[in-house]
Amino acid sequence: MNEFIQENSKAIYHILATVGTVIILLVITNYFHKWLKAKLKAKFPNQDSSTLDLLRRILKTLWIVLGFISLIFVFIDEQYYQRVQKDFWLIFYLGFVLILTIIGVSVVQMLFAHVIAKRVEEKNDPTSYKFLRNLAVFGVYFLGVLFAVMAFPSLRGLAQTALGGAGVIAVIAGVASQEALANLVGGVFIITFKPFKIFDIVRISDDMVGTVIDITLRHTVIRNFENKMIVVPNSIINKEKLINYDLGDRKCCQWIEIGISYDSDIDTAKEIMREQCTQHPSILDNRNPLDIKNGDPKVLVRVIGLNESEVTLRAWTWAKDYPSSFVMKCDLLESIKKEFDAKGIEIPFPHRTMVFKESQLAELKEQLKPKDS
Repeated sequence: MNEFIQENSKAIYHILATVGTVIILLVITNYFHKWLKAKLKAKFPNQDSSTLDLLRRILKTLWIVLGFISLIFVFIDEQYYQRVQKDFWLIFYLGFVLILTIIGVSVVQMLFAHVIAKRVEEKNDPTSYKFLRNLAVFGVYFLGVLFAVMAFPSLRGLAQTALGGAGVIAVIAGVASQEALANLVGGVFIITFKPFKIFDIVRISDDMVGTVIDITLRHTVIRNFENKMIVVPNSIINKEKLINYDLGDRKCCQWIEIGISYDSDIDTAKEIMREQCTQHPSILDNRNPLDIKNGDPKVLVRVIGLNESEVTLRAWTWAKDYPSSFVMKCDLLESIKKEFDAKGIEIPFPHRTMVFKESQLAELKEQLKPKDS
């Protein structure tokens, strides 16, 4: 036994040193994880600590993998030492690039999170900061990937070129026609020209109406009134014509359109609509001083169409914003319908008048005549 220990003393010391170093590193990692987590919770009680948990798992995995590679030296010939040593430092380098990338992303997100929260608290527009946060996070990941690629000799030239100014321009020019960069450029245009911002209510189509809740590098997220998320690529939304209910004056004009039968009294129907609209609590007086001086009514009601089965009336109503105008429209449609029923104003169903020639009418009567059994 003593002879075995003496002959393999160097290998035994190497194994013990490696195992001891790995254990010490694991203990230190757990200690610093608990210490940082306590500090983070004390300073930022609402801050998520999942990144710290992820970093601890990555570090522990890295120490174990490096320790395992170090143990391999005991069982291989000296001719393979250089290759294993190269793999050891490659994994060490990639592990720390990954760790630094995650730390960089976490720091960027934390800094922007506090700025965005402060902007929201002060009721200022946080759109630019949210977009810049996404751009900064993308930049950190991009640099992390480049530095990781530089560890491989065959790809090092590509990474060094991409890090240079000419390389970045070449990469952008090469991908400019692709959808990913088109969405990125679209996001930059949205932030720069501000056709809408976060918390604005927009309408892209009848099926896409809601509140903008996020603008990322790739897409814009809209929450509709059913609390469903609509994800629209930035390159698409830049091409669409949209209505922004919060751009400029937030007052919103809502049309109340109802059709009445040709037999109903138009003046009575107009008066009912005007009265119901004027009495609604959300109605705004949008008349200018000249209109008031001329005695124009607060709510205009006019005939806008003589259709096949109905006379279409429209009332122009104003509310302080789009949500208020939508609720007002629903209320008015109900109250006007009830008042029409009470005053005998008919809302007709579509109907058609059919004309038959005498020969066709005689043939139809013959067909409908009961047959003798």
